[in-house]
Amino acid sequence: MSAASAAAGGHLRVTQVRSTISTKPKHRGTLRALGLRGIGRSRILPDVPDVRGMIARVPHLIEVTPATAEEAAAQRVGLDASRREHRVSEGRGPQGKERS
Repeated sequence: MSAASAAAGGHLRVTQVRSTISTKPKHRGTLRALGLRGIGRSRILPDVPDVRGMIARVPHLIEVTPATAEEAAAQRVGLDASRREHRVSEGRGPQGKERS
């Protein structure tokens, strides 16, 4: 999936509203694949058929609302910053290579 196709399709805010306790393993796996790790957690995802299929599998556990491209960009910046911070805390350089 290219950035142009994601931008053309729009974005969706997916929020987990119910627990995964007593759900099928496939449903738990689908939520993990969507990037949801607990009640109240949200992710902004591209509006593409793959994501729509995952949403269709677990509609009773999530809430879906439209999102803007600016929200998606802000989420991406936040994720990149947290990954960078994690690499530094592990003693790795900016490219992820071990420091000697």
